[in-house]
Amino acid sequence: MKSDYFKDLKIYNSLSGKKEPFVPINNNSVGMYVCGPTVYNNAHLGNCRTFISFDLINRYISHLGYKVRYVRNLTDVGHLENDSDSGEDKISKKARIEKLEPMEIVQKYTLDFHQIMEKFNTLAPNIEPTATGHIIEQIDSIKLILESGYAYEKNGSIYFDVLKFNEKGTYGKLSGRKIEDMMNNSRALDGSSDKKNPQDFALWKKAEENHIMFWNSPWGKGFPGWHLECTSMSKKYLGDYFDIHGGGMDLKFPHHDCEIAQSEAINNKNPAKYWMHTNMLTLNGKKMSKSIDNFILPNEIFSGNNKVLSKKFNPNVVKFFIYQAHYRSILDISNDALLASEKGLNKLLDGFNLISNLDSNNKTSDFDVDKWISNCYSRMNDDFNTPMLIAEIFECLKFINNVYLGAKNLNKKDKEKIKYTLEVFLHDILGLKTNKEKNTLDNKISSELIQLLIKLRNQSRVNKNFELSDQIRDDLLKIGVQLNDDKNESSYKMI
Repeated sequence: MKSDYFKDLKIYNSLSGKKEPFVPINNNSVGMYVCGPTVYNNAHLGNCRTFISFDLINRYISHLGYKVRYVRNLTDVGHLENDSDSGEDKISKKARIEKLEPMEIVQKYTLDFHQIMEKFNTLAPNIEPTATGHIIEQIDSIKLILESGYAYEKNGSIYFDVLKFNEKGTYGKLSGRKIEDMMNNSRALDGSSDKKNPQDFALWKKAEENHIMFWNSPWGKGFPGWHLECTSMSKKYLGDYFDIHGGGMDLKFPHHDCEIAQSEAINNKNPAKYWMHTNMLTLNGKKMSKSIDNFILPNEIFSGNNKVLSKKFNPNVVKFFIYQAHYRSILDISNDALLASEKGLNKLLDGFNLISNLDSNNKTSDFDVDKWISNCYSRMNDDFNTPMLIAEIFECLKFINNVYLGAKNLNKKDKEKIKYTLEVFLHDILGLKTNKEKNTLDNKISSELIQLLIKLRNQSRVNKNFELSDQIRDDLLKIGVQLNDDKNESSYKMI
Protein backbone atom coordinates (compact mmCIF):
# COMPACT_ATOMS: atom_id res chain seq x y z
CA MET A 1 0.00 0.00 0.00
CA LYS A 2 1.40 3.39 -1.00
CA SER A 3 2.08 6.09 1.56
CA ASP A 4 0.05 9.29 1.35
CA TYR A 5 3.34 11.11 0.74
CA PHE A 6 4.42 9.26 -2.43
CA LYS A 7 3.09 11.91 -4.82
CA ASP A 8 5.29 14.63 -3.29
CA LEU A 9 8.71 13.08 -3.97
CA LYS A 10 11.07 15.18 -6.08
CA ILE A 11 14.42 13.95 -7.39
CA TYR A 12 17.32 16.00 -8.78
CA ASN A 13 17.83 14.74 -12.31
CA SER A 14 21.44 15.18 -13.44
CA LEU A 15 20.25 15.03 -17.04
CA SER A 16 18.03 18.10 -16.77
CA GLY A 17 19.99 19.80 -13.98
CA LYS A 18 16.91 20.37 -11.83
CA LYS A 19 14.56 18.72 -9.35
CA GLU A 20 11.68 16.91 -10.97
CA PRO A 21 8.54 15.23 -9.59
CA PHE A 22 9.18 11.50 -9.33
CA VAL A 23 6.72 9.77 -11.65
CA PRO A 24 7.71 6.14 -12.23
CA ILE A 25 7.40 4.64 -15.69
CA ASN A 26 5.13 1.95 -14.23
CA ASN A 27 2.69 3.02 -11.52
CA ASN A 28 3.66 0.62 -8.73
CA SER A 29 7.19 -0.52 -9.57
CA VAL A 30 10.57 1.20 -9.82
CA GLY A 31 13.68 -0.02 -11.62
CA MET A 32 16.99 1.32 -10.26
CA TYR A 33 20.47 0.52 -11.57
CA VAL A 34 23.58 1.65 -9.66
CA CYS A 35 27.13 1.22 -10.93
CA GLY A 36 28.89 -1.00 -8.40
CA PRO A 37 32.55 -1.43 -7.45
CA THR A 38 35.44 -2.81 -9.46
CA VAL A 39 36.50 -5.65 -7.18
CA TYR A 40 40.28 -5.45 -7.38
CA ASN A 41 40.89 -3.71 -4.06
CA ASN A 42 39.22 -2.72 -0.78
CA ALA A 43 36.41 -0.21 -1.17
CA HIS A 44 37.41 3.10 0.44
CA LEU A 45 34.94 5.26 2.32
CA GLY A 46 34.32 7.48 -0.71
CA ASN A 47 33.06 4.44 -2.63
CA CYS A 48 30.91 3.43 0.33
CA ARG A 49 29.24 6.84 0.48
CA THR A 50 27.67 6.22 -2.93
CA PHE A 51 26.27 2.83 -1.94
CA ILE A 52 25.07 4.05 1.46
CA SER A 53 23.25 6.91 -0.30
CA PHE A 54 21.53 4.65 -2.79
CA ASP A 55 20.64 2.24 0.01
CA LEU A 56 18.77 5.15 1.59
CA ILE A 57 17.06 5.93 -1.74
CA ASN A 58 16.06 2.28 -2.14
CA ARG A 59 14.75 2.14 1.43
CA TYR A 60 12.74 5.35 1.14
CA ILE A 61 11.14 4.62 -2.22
CA SER A 62 10.24 1.16 -0.93
CA HIS A 63 8.79 2.74 2.22
CA LEU A 64 6.57 4.96 0.08
CA GLY A 65 4.97 1.80 -1.26
CA TYR A 66 6.74 1.10 -4.54
CA LYS A 67 8.11 -2.30 -5.47
CA VAL A 68 11.77 -1.57 -6.21
CA ARG A 69 14.01 -3.76 -8.31
CA TYR A 70 17.46 -2.57 -7.28
CA VAL A 71 20.28 -3.79 -9.55
CA ARG A 72 23.92 -3.07 -8.62
CA ASN A 73 26.67 -4.67 -10.69
CA LEU A 74 30.10 -5.98 -9.79
CA THR A 75 32.87 -5.18 -12.27
CA ASP A 76 35.01 -8.32 -12.24
CA VAL A 77 36.48 -8.04 -15.74
CA GLY A 78 40.08 -6.87 -15.87
CA HIS A 79 39.68 -3.51 -17.57
CA LEU A 80 42.78 -1.50 -18.32
CA GLU A 81 44.24 0.95 -15.81
CA ASN A 82 42.52 4.33 -15.74
CA ASP A 83 39.90 2.67 -17.98
CA SER A 84 41.94 3.60 -21.02
CA ASP A 85 42.83 1.56 -24.09
CA SER A 86 46.37 0.80 -22.95
CA GLY A 87 48.26 -0.34 -19.88
CA GLU A 88 47.83 -3.31 -17.54
CA ASP A 89 44.41 -4.46 -16.43
CA LYS A 90 43.56 -3.73 -12.78
CA ILE A 91 42.60 -7.24 -11.66
CA SER A 92 45.53 -8.98 -13.33
CA LYS A 93 47.94 -6.40 -11.90
CA LYS A 94 46.58 -6.97 -8.39
CA ALA A 95 46.75 -10.76 -8.93
CA ARG A 96 50.41 -10.45 -9.90
CA ILE A 97 51.19 -8.30 -6.85
CA GLU A 98 49.39 -10.63 -4.42
CA LYS A 99 50.50 -13.80 -6.28
CA LEU A 100 46.93 -15.02 -6.75
CA GLU A 101 44.71 -15.96 -9.68
CA PRO A 102 42.57 -13.07 -11.05
CA MET A 103 39.32 -14.68 -9.89
CA GLU A 104 40.83 -15.18 -6.41
CA ILE A 105 41.31 -11.42 -6.33
CA VAL A 106 37.70 -10.93 -7.47
CA GLN A 107 36.40 -13.29 -4.78
CA LYS A 108 38.57 -11.78 -2.04
CA TYR A 109 37.49 -8.21 -2.64
CA THR A 110 33.87 -9.07 -3.40
CA LEU A 111 33.63 -10.70 0.04
CA ASP A 112 35.32 -7.67 1.61
CA PHE A 113 32.87 -5.31 -0.10
CA HIS A 114 29.87 -7.32 1.07
CA GLN A 115 31.19 -7.46 4.64
CA ILE A 116 31.69 -3.69 4.72
CA MET A 117 28.19 -3.07 3.35
CA GLU A 118 26.79 -5.42 5.99
CA LYS A 119 28.61 -3.52 8.74
CA PHE A 120 26.97 -0.35 7.42
CA ASN A 121 23.61 -2.14 7.70
CA THR A 122 22.76 -1.65 4.02
CA LEU A 123 20.26 -3.86 2.24
CA ALA A 124 21.55 -6.16 -0.48
CA PRO A 125 20.38 -5.27 -4.01
CA ASN A 126 17.71 -7.45 -5.58
CA ILE A 127 20.13 -8.45 -8.33
CA GLU A 128 23.93 -8.18 -8.28
CA PRO A 129 25.12 -9.23 -11.75
CA THR A 130 28.78 -9.62 -12.66
CA ALA A 131 30.45 -8.57 -15.89
CA THR A 132 32.06 -12.00 -16.37
CA GLY A 133 28.64 -13.61 -16.05
CA HIS A 134 27.26 -11.54 -18.94
CA ILE A 135 29.84 -11.79 -21.70
CA ILE A 136 27.23 -13.18 -24.13
CA GLU A 137 24.93 -10.20 -23.49
CA GLN A 138 27.82 -7.80 -24.06
CA ILE A 139 28.76 -9.47 -27.35
CA ASP A 140 25.11 -9.21 -28.42
CA SER A 141 25.15 -5.48 -27.58
CA ILE A 142 28.26 -4.98 -29.70
CA LYS A 143 26.59 -6.71 -32.66
CA LEU A 144 23.62 -4.34 -32.40
CA ILE A 145 25.87 -1.26 -32.22
CA LEU A 146 27.83 -2.50 -35.25
CA GLU A 147 24.53 -2.94 -37.11
CA SER A 148 23.57 0.62 -36.23
CA GLY A 149 26.69 1.89 -37.98
CA TYR A 150 28.15 3.55 -34.88
CA ALA A 151 30.99 1.10 -34.29
CA TYR A 152 33.87 -0.32 -36.33
CA GLU A 153 36.33 -3.20 -36.11
CA LYS A 154 40.10 -2.80 -36.28
CA ASN A 155 42.60 -5.60 -35.72
CA GLY A 156 40.28 -7.66 -33.54
CA SER A 157 39.05 -4.72 -31.43
CA ILE A 158 35.69 -2.93 -31.71
CA TYR A 159 35.42 0.81 -31.11
CA PHE A 160 32.45 3.13 -30.75
CA ASP A 161 32.59 5.88 -33.38
CA VAL A 162 31.95 8.96 -31.25
CA LEU A 163 32.23 11.54 -34.05
CA LYS A 164 29.79 9.70 -36.28
CA PHE A 165 27.37 9.24 -33.39
CA ASN A 166 27.71 12.92 -32.51
CA GLU A 167 26.20 13.85 -35.85
CA LYS A 168 22.98 13.29 -33.90
CA GLY A 169 24.23 15.95 -31.50
CA THR A 170 23.76 13.77 -28.44
CA TYR A 171 27.18 12.61 -27.15
CA GLY A 172 28.09 14.17 -23.77
CA LYS A 173 24.54 15.26 -22.94
CA LEU A 174 24.83 14.15 -19.31
CA SER A 175 28.20 15.69 -18.42
CA GLY A 176 27.61 18.71 -20.66
CA ARG A 177 30.95 18.23 -22.40
CA LYS A 178 31.21 19.41 -25.99
CA ILE A 179 32.82 17.17 -28.58
CA GLU A 180 34.78 20.15 -29.93
CA ASP A 181 36.39 20.69 -26.53
CA MET A 182 37.19 16.99 -26.25
CA MET A 183 38.86 17.08 -29.65
CA ASN A 184 40.92 20.12 -28.74
CA ASN A 185 42.09 18.52 -25.47
CA SER A 186 42.83 15.10 -26.97
CA ARG A 187 46.32 13.75 -27.33
CA ALA A 188 47.62 10.60 -28.97
CA LEU A 189 47.99 7.67 -26.59
CA ASP A 190 50.20 4.63 -26.94
CA GLY A 191 48.16 1.63 -28.00
CA SER A 192 45.29 3.73 -29.35
CA SER A 193 46.44 3.92 -32.98
CA ASP A 194 43.67 1.50 -34.04
CA LYS A 195 41.06 4.15 -33.25
CA LYS A 196 39.78 6.52 -35.90
CA ASN A 197 39.59 9.32 -33.34
CA PRO A 198 41.07 9.70 -29.83
CA GLN A 199 37.54 10.19 -28.45
CA ASP A 200 36.38 6.74 -29.57
CA PHE A 201 36.08 4.16 -26.81
CA ALA A 202 36.49 0.41 -26.80
CA LEU A 203 33.49 -1.92 -26.91
CA TRP A 204 35.75 -4.97 -27.23
CA LYS A 205 39.53 -5.15 -26.91
CA LYS A 206 41.71 -7.76 -28.52
CA ALA A 207 43.59 -9.68 -25.84
CA GLU A 208 47.35 -9.47 -26.19
CA GLU A 209 49.44 -12.54 -25.40
CA ASN A 210 50.09 -11.51 -21.78
CA HIS A 211 46.47 -10.63 -21.04
CA ILE A 212 45.09 -13.22 -18.59
CA MET A 213 41.35 -12.55 -18.66
CA PHE A 214 39.85 -13.04 -22.14
CA TRP A 215 36.88 -14.66 -23.89
CA ASN A 216 36.08 -15.92 -27.37
CA SER A 217 34.06 -13.63 -29.62
CA PRO A 218 33.19 -13.27 -33.31
CA TRP A 219 36.21 -10.94 -33.52
CA GLY A 220 38.68 -13.21 -31.79
CA LYS A 221 39.86 -13.56 -28.19
CA GLY A 222 39.40 -10.45 -26.11
CA PHE A 223 37.51 -8.74 -23.32
CA PRO A 224 34.64 -6.20 -23.18
CA GLY A 225 35.01 -2.49 -22.64
CA TRP A 226 34.15 -1.00 -19.25
CA HIS A 227 31.10 0.99 -20.36
CA LEU A 228 29.47 -1.93 -22.13
CA GLU A 229 28.70 -4.10 -19.10
CA CYS A 230 26.32 -1.62 -17.48
CA THR A 231 24.42 -1.05 -20.72
CA SER A 232 24.02 -4.79 -21.28
CA MET A 233 23.10 -5.76 -17.71
CA SER A 234 20.71 -2.88 -17.06
CA LYS A 235 18.83 -3.72 -20.26
CA LYS A 236 18.64 -7.40 -19.34
CA TYR A 237 17.21 -6.88 -15.85
CA LEU A 238 15.36 -3.54 -16.14
CA GLY A 239 14.56 -3.20 -19.84
CA ASP A 240 15.41 -0.60 -22.46
CA TYR A 241 14.00 2.24 -20.35
CA PHE A 242 13.95 2.26 -16.56
CA ASP A 243 13.45 4.77 -13.77
CA ILE A 244 16.74 5.55 -12.01
CA HIS A 245 20.38 5.16 -13.00
CA GLY A 246 22.83 6.11 -10.28
CA GLY A 247 26.49 6.31 -9.41
CA GLY A 248 29.21 8.63 -8.20
CA MET A 249 29.69 12.09 -9.68
CA ASP A 250 32.96 10.95 -11.26
CA LEU A 251 31.04 8.50 -13.47
CA LYS A 252 29.16 11.19 -15.40
CA PHE A 253 32.03 11.31 -17.87
CA PRO A 254 33.00 9.17 -19.53
CA HIS A 255 31.11 6.17 -18.16
CA HIS A 256 27.52 7.39 -18.12
CA ASP A 257 27.88 9.50 -21.26
CA CYS A 258 29.13 6.36 -23.01
CA GLU A 259 26.28 4.28 -21.60
CA ILE A 260 23.75 6.73 -23.00
CA ALA A 261 25.48 6.71 -26.40
CA GLN A 262 25.52 2.90 -26.50
CA SER A 263 21.85 2.65 -25.59
CA GLU A 264 20.81 5.29 -28.11
CA ALA A 265 22.83 3.51 -30.79
CA ILE A 266 21.02 0.24 -30.00
CA ASN A 267 17.43 1.45 -29.75
CA ASN A 268 17.39 5.28 -29.86
CA LYS A 269 16.59 5.48 -26.13
CA ASN A 270 18.33 7.12 -23.21
CA PRO A 271 18.20 4.15 -20.80
CA ALA A 272 17.00 6.01 -17.69
CA LYS A 273 14.36 8.61 -16.89
CA TYR A 274 16.27 9.98 -13.89
CA TRP A 275 20.06 10.11 -13.56
CA MET A 276 21.31 10.53 -9.99
CA HIS A 277 24.87 11.18 -8.80
CA THR A 278 26.45 11.34 -5.37
CA ASN A 279 29.19 13.84 -4.68
CA MET A 280 32.72 13.28 -3.45
CA LEU A 281 33.91 12.43 0.02
CA THR A 282 37.13 14.32 0.64
CA LEU A 283 39.97 13.71 3.08
CA ASN A 284 42.16 16.61 4.16
CA GLY A 285 40.29 18.75 1.65
CA LYS A 286 41.26 16.54 -1.32
CA LYS A 287 39.27 13.98 -3.30
CA MET A 288 39.41 10.55 -1.70
CA SER A 289 41.22 8.38 -4.22
CA LYS A 290 43.57 5.42 -4.20
CA SER A 291 45.40 6.80 -7.24
CA ILE A 292 46.73 9.77 -5.24
CA ASP A 293 47.09 7.78 -2.00
CA ASN A 294 44.52 9.94 -0.24
CA PHE A 295 41.94 7.57 1.21
CA ILE A 296 40.85 5.77 4.33
CA LEU A 297 39.29 2.33 4.48
CA PRO A 298 36.17 1.67 6.57
CA ASN A 299 37.87 -1.06 8.61
CA GLU A 300 40.68 1.37 9.45
CA ILE A 301 38.05 3.69 10.91
CA PHE A 302 36.26 0.90 12.78
CA SER A 303 39.52 -0.45 14.29
CA GLY A 304 41.21 2.91 14.90
CA ASN A 305 44.24 1.63 12.98
CA ASN A 306 44.97 4.74 10.94
CA LYS A 307 47.03 7.93 11.03
CA VAL A 308 44.12 10.32 10.61
CA LEU A 309 41.75 9.76 13.55
CA SER A 310 42.31 9.90 17.31
CA LYS A 311 40.13 6.88 18.09
CA LYS A 312 37.98 4.25 16.45
CA PHE A 313 34.42 4.92 15.34
CA ASN A 314 31.74 2.31 14.78
CA PRO A 315 29.85 2.00 11.46
CA ASN A 316 26.69 3.58 12.89
CA VAL A 317 28.60 6.79 13.66
CA VAL A 318 30.22 6.88 10.22
CA LYS A 319 26.87 6.35 8.54
CA PHE A 320 25.29 9.11 10.62
CA PHE A 321 28.20 11.37 9.65
CA ILE A 322 27.54 10.68 5.95
CA TYR A 323 23.84 11.52 6.35
CA GLN A 324 24.63 14.90 7.90
CA ALA A 325 25.42 16.16 4.41
CA HIS A 326 23.15 15.99 1.38
CA TYR A 327 24.19 13.25 -1.02
CA ARG A 328 24.89 15.86 -3.74
CA SER A 329 27.19 17.91 -1.47
CA ILE A 330 30.92 17.46 -1.03
CA LEU A 331 31.65 16.05 2.42
CA ASP A 332 35.04 16.28 4.12
CA ILE A 333 35.93 13.68 6.71
CA SER A 334 37.99 14.67 9.75
CA ASN A 335 38.54 13.63 13.32
CA ASP A 336 36.52 16.57 14.66
CA ALA A 337 33.63 15.84 12.29
CA LEU A 338 33.40 12.21 13.40
CA LEU A 339 33.64 13.17 17.08
CA ALA A 340 30.77 15.62 16.59
CA SER A 341 28.74 12.96 14.75
CA GLU A 342 29.35 10.45 17.54
CA LYS A 343 28.19 12.96 20.12
CA GLY A 344 25.12 13.83 18.05
CA LEU A 345 24.21 10.20 17.41
CA ASN A 346 24.50 9.31 21.10
CA LYS A 347 22.26 12.24 21.96
CA LEU A 348 19.77 11.11 19.33
CA LEU A 349 19.76 7.51 20.58
CA ASP A 350 19.43 8.68 24.19
CA GLY A 351 16.30 10.58 23.19
CA PHE A 352 14.91 7.69 21.19
CA ASN A 353 15.43 5.23 24.04
CA LEU A 354 13.84 7.70 26.47
CA ILE A 355 10.43 7.71 24.76
CA SER A 356 9.15 4.49 26.31
CA ASN A 357 9.70 5.88 29.82
CA LEU A 358 7.88 9.17 29.23
CA ASP A 359 4.73 10.01 31.14
CA SER A 360 1.73 10.67 28.91
CA ASN A 361 -1.95 11.50 29.39
CA ASN A 362 -5.12 12.41 27.51
CA LYS A 363 -4.42 16.12 27.43
CA THR A 364 -3.36 17.95 24.28
CA SER A 365 0.38 17.70 23.56
CA ASP A 366 2.54 20.81 23.66
CA PHE A 367 3.86 19.79 20.25
CA ASP A 368 2.16 19.46 16.86
CA VAL A 369 3.07 15.84 16.19
CA ASP A 370 1.17 15.53 12.90
CA LYS A 371 2.87 18.62 11.51
CA TRP A 372 6.26 17.27 12.63
CA ILE A 373 5.62 13.95 10.86
CA SER A 374 4.61 15.83 7.71
CA ASN A 375 7.80 17.91 7.95
CA CYS A 376 9.93 14.74 8.15
CA TYR A 377 8.40 13.41 4.96
CA SER A 378 8.72 16.80 3.29
CA ARG A 379 12.45 16.80 3.97
CA MET A 380 12.90 13.35 2.48
CA ASN A 381 10.64 14.17 -0.44
CA ASP A 382 12.91 17.11 -1.22
CA ASP A 383 15.51 14.99 -3.03
CA PHE A 384 16.26 12.84 0.06
CA ASN A 385 17.44 15.73 2.23
CA THR A 386 18.89 13.79 5.18
CA PRO A 387 20.53 16.75 6.99
CA MET A 388 17.19 18.55 7.17
CA LEU A 389 15.47 15.34 8.26
CA ILE A 390 18.00 14.96 11.07
CA ALA A 391 17.32 18.58 12.10
CA GLU A 392 13.60 17.77 12.31
CA ILE A 393 14.33 14.70 14.45
CA PHE A 394 16.36 16.79 16.89
CA GLU A 395 13.46 19.25 17.17
CA CYS A 396 11.29 16.38 18.35
CA LEU A 397 13.98 15.15 20.73
CA LYS A 398 14.12 18.61 22.28
CA PHE A 399 10.42 18.27 23.04
CA ILE A 400 10.94 14.74 24.41
CA ASN A 401 13.59 16.02 26.83
CA ASN A 402 11.22 18.74 28.01
CA VAL A 403 8.52 16.13 28.63
CA TYR A 404 11.01 14.06 30.62
CA LEU A 405 11.87 17.13 32.72
CA GLY A 406 8.17 17.81 33.32
CA ALA A 407 8.18 21.06 31.35
CA LYS A 408 5.93 19.88 28.49
CA ASN A 409 2.87 17.66 28.14
CA LEU A 410 2.58 14.58 25.91
CA ASN A 411 -0.66 12.94 24.76
CA LYS A 412 -0.75 9.11 24.81
CA LYS A 413 -1.62 8.79 21.13
CA ASP A 414 1.05 11.32 20.18
CA LYS A 415 3.59 9.36 22.19
CA GLU A 416 2.92 6.26 20.08
CA LYS A 417 3.01 8.31 16.86
CA ILE A 418 6.41 9.78 17.77
CA LYS A 419 7.82 6.41 18.79
CA TYR A 420 6.62 4.75 15.59
CA THR A 421 7.76 7.59 13.31
CA LEU A 422 11.24 7.72 14.83
CA GLU A 423 11.57 3.95 14.48
CA VAL A 424 10.57 4.23 10.81
CA PHE A 425 12.96 7.04 9.95
CA LEU A 426 15.93 5.98 12.07
CA HIS A 427 15.78 2.23 11.54
CA ASP A 428 13.81 1.53 8.36
CA ILE A 429 14.84 4.50 6.20
CA LEU A 430 18.22 5.73 7.49
CA GLY A 431 19.19 2.18 8.35
CA LEU A 432 20.73 3.14 11.71
CA LYS A 433 20.98 0.62 14.51
CA THR A 434 18.91 2.02 17.35
CA ASN A 435 20.30 -0.15 20.17
CA LYS A 436 22.51 2.44 21.84
CA GLU A 437 24.43 0.10 24.12
CA LYS A 438 25.30 -2.15 21.17
CA ASN A 439 26.56 0.81 19.18
CA THR A 440 28.57 2.55 21.84
CA LEU A 441 30.23 -0.60 23.13
CA ASP A 442 30.78 -1.79 19.58
CA ASN A 443 30.10 -5.37 20.69
CA LYS A 444 33.71 -5.70 21.82
CA ILE A 445 33.95 -4.06 25.22
CA SER A 446 31.75 -5.49 27.94
CA SER A 447 30.68 -3.69 31.08
CA GLU A 448 32.44 -6.39 33.10
CA LEU A 449 35.74 -5.70 31.35
CA ILE A 450 35.46 -1.98 32.01
CA GLN A 451 34.71 -2.65 35.68
CA LEU A 452 37.77 -4.90 35.85
CA LEU A 453 39.98 -2.14 34.43
CA ILE A 454 38.48 0.36 36.88
CA LYS A 455 39.24 -2.03 39.74
CA LEU A 456 42.83 -2.36 38.53
CA ARG A 457 43.11 1.41 38.22
CA ASN A 458 41.70 1.98 41.72
CA GLN A 459 44.32 -0.38 43.09
CA SER A 460 47.08 1.44 41.21
CA ARG A 461 45.88 4.72 42.73
CA VAL A 462 46.02 3.21 46.22
CA ASN A 463 49.57 2.03 45.45
CA LYS A 464 50.38 5.52 44.15
CA ASN A 465 51.20 4.09 40.70
CA PHE A 466 49.82 7.16 39.00
CA GLU A 467 51.54 6.45 35.68
CA LEU A 468 49.54 3.22 35.26
CA SER A 469 46.41 4.89 36.62
CA ASP A 470 46.65 7.70 34.07
CA GLN A 471 47.40 5.28 31.24
CA ILE A 472 44.27 3.22 31.96
CA ARG A 473 42.17 6.38 32.12
CA ASP A 474 43.62 7.77 28.87
CA ASP A 475 43.37 4.48 26.96
CA LEU A 476 39.74 4.01 28.00
CA LEU A 477 38.98 7.56 26.88
CA LYS A 478 40.41 6.79 23.45
CA ILE A 479 37.82 4.06 22.94
CA GLY A 480 34.94 6.19 24.19
CA VAL A 481 34.86 5.35 27.93
CA GLN A 482 35.11 8.40 30.21
CA LEU A 483 35.96 7.79 33.87
CA ASN A 484 34.60 9.97 36.65
CA ASP A 485 36.67 9.80 39.86
CA ASP A 486 35.54 10.44 43.40
CA LYS A 487 37.50 9.85 46.60
CA ASN A 488 37.32 6.06 46.75
CA GLU A 489 36.14 4.72 43.39
CA SER A 490 35.38 5.58 39.78
CA SER A 491 32.29 5.41 37.62
CA TYR A 492 32.16 5.60 33.83
CA LYS A 493 30.02 6.75 30.95
CA MET A 494 30.19 6.19 27.20
CA ILE A 495 30.92 9.28 25.11
